[in-house]
Amino acid sequence: MASNPYFSLVVLFFAALGFGLAPLALAWLWSRAFAPPRPNEIKNAIYECGLESKGDAWMQFRSAYYLYAIIFLIFDVEALFLLPFAVAFTGLGVSACLAMLVFVLLLVEGLAWAWAKGVLTWA
Repeated sequence: MASNPYFSLVVLFFAALGFGLAPLALAWLWSRAFAPPRPNEIKNAIYECGLESKGDAWMQFRSAYYLYAIIFLIFDVEALFLLPFAVAFTGLGVSACLAMLVFVLLLVEGLAWAWAKGVLTWA
């Protein structure tokens, strides 16, 4: 059985599985031994550590708030892409600079569209 080329792979798979599941099993056993469940009315309440909710949880928001959030995410992702580019700028070629220029121009186009549509006005 040890001559099978996949035997070591199967052994490593089960070792990794046991390495991940063993702490979970030990934590579950520890909680069963030292913290037995004692349900009561207070523990079973909807909000154990806070205020009781008043009214309905469904509220209507203006659709402009969603546009603000989307624009924020777009420019947040822009920063995520521009930072590695700025760090490695000196080692990059012309094609990488042109690709980043196209990326920034597309973002500027989106910002110009949002500005022209009046999305950025807080009213």
